Amino acid sequence: MLEPTLNYVTCPDVSGTHRMAFWQWGDPAATHLVVCVHGLSRQGRDFDVLAQALVARADGALRVVCPDVVGRGRSDWLQDPSGYQIPFYVGDMLALLGELQRQAPIATLDWVGTSMGGLIGLGVSAMPQFPVPVRRLVLNDVGPAIEWQALARIGTYLGRHGRFESIQQAADAMWAISTSFGPHSAQQWLALSTAMVKPLPEGGFTLHYDPAIAVPFRTLTQESAAQGEAALWQLYDSVKAKILLTRGAQSDLLAKATAQAMTQRGPRAVLVEFDGVGHAPTFVDQAQVEVVTTFLLASESP
Repeated sequence: MLEPTLNYVTCPDVSGTHRMAFWQWGDPAATHLVVCVHGLSRQGRDFDVLAQALVARADGALRVVCPDVVGRGRSDWLQDPSGYQIPFYVGDMLALLGELQRQAPIATLDWVGTSMGGLIGLGVSAMPQFPVPVRRLVLNDVGPAIEWQALARIGTYLGRHGRFESIQQAADAMWAISTSFGPHSAQQWLALSTAMVKPLPEGGFTLHYDPAIAVPFRTLTQESAAQGEAALWQLYDSVKAKILLTRGAQSDLLAKATAQAMTQRGPRAVLVEFDGVGHAPTFVDQAQVEVVTTFLLASESP
């Protein structure tokens, strides 16, 4: 497997600055950029399979960038955990886009966002056209209305780190809380899990992210989530990009009714569901990869 290059961008925060890591695939000078952003407790290497497929299908004439959102992967941890929220992440992504535009002009900008990454994508899509507007947006198992029981489920494990003797032991532990991702071979799951841990100085491994990302998450209540829903619908309705909405048919986070509503209002998303999958599709399965690559690389309609 070809490996991506690891890069960093400096972003402002209330304590000064922090570095956000990003993984880059393809041609760094390509004018077509696809940004892929992961879910709440994940990291940018989740998109290895999809990124390789996109670059191959574009015959190399594509730049795919997969950031580790701050507090995750190779990115810095924030001194103030209150910064672990969507508006701050959107600011980081604008800093990233500014740096990428400085390195090579961006003519076409597309976005793939899984769960949290999709909400960040909505925020970026609503920003003024800098450096260019988001053209096509993939929302992976997320929408303006998020089911409370799914948030409660995530809250049972978020921020609770352990120590593992091996990457395989860590992979087994993560699979116990990730079966909703759908069927994966042992090799596929180990590949997804390898970047999810980091070595400890005393030996062994632990999860890759700052446990403090759970601090603002745990302040969320069912009432505050409901209050934010109206604002998210307004944001969704304002998006001008073409939207592909991918959903695990058994998702507990994105309700079927919400997904259907997203096809009927605002940008009128195209909905594709994957059987045997909950929250959220990983874009490792070739059928899932085909759906996304076709959407992003199809010719423009006349």
